[in-house]
Amino acid sequence: MKKSVKILLTTTVLTGLLFVLQPDRATAQGITRVGIKGGLNASSLFYDSQGVSDKNERIGFHVGVFTQAPIGEFFAIQPELLYMTKGASATYNVLGFSGKNTFKLNYAELPVLATFKLGQSVELQAGPYVSYLLNSNINSNGDFGTGTSAINRDNFNKIDYGIAGGLNIYFGKAFIGARYEQGLQQIANSGAAKTVLGNAKNGVGLLSIGFSVN
Repeated sequence: MKKSVKILLTTTVLTGLLFVLQPDRATAQGITRVGIKGGLNASSLFYDSQGVSDKNERIGFHVGVFTQAPIGEFFAIQPELLYMTKGASATYNVLGFSGKNTFKLNYAELPVLATFKLGQSVELQAGPYVSYLLNSNINSNGDFGTGTSAINRDNFNKIDYGIAGGLNIYFGKAFIGARYEQGLQQIANSGAAKTVLGNAKNGVGLLSIGFSVN
């Protein structure tokens, strides 16, 4: 099952890149958009750990570039390349010691989204994403100490993947967008990360603003 998912994601990514690398084909059917985007993330990790409670989202950000290649009047493929912050925070109370830990996972991410156009201003989007883990750390504030410590990346699966869906509303060349991404890959694979996070997966909501340069 996992192998089939990875093959599907790889095929989708390569298909999206193929359309980007063939601008003549895209422009023959419409205008290829190229632009920048960024905004806020509210990310969560779904995990169970003894003594952990009051789980909260990690508020972070995303920033990057996108291109949108039309395939007909009402459909397009939109690959993006983003820097994404993910993770979560939780309070702990273990053997009388209490505090708050924030897990910080930062990724380079490539979504490839099928884009359905509802008129000239509204777009519905859905598709897969693949992410590469750039760094990982934990911020602690409590009885066990205060500060930020790196977590060995080898304790995590460096590749994350999942599905995404949302919408964009354009105002001329500018737009606002909302999206949710659900990871399908367990983020921890060994060591302390696996002990604490178990089978946790990423989940993140994005609120974006962007601008098409053409």
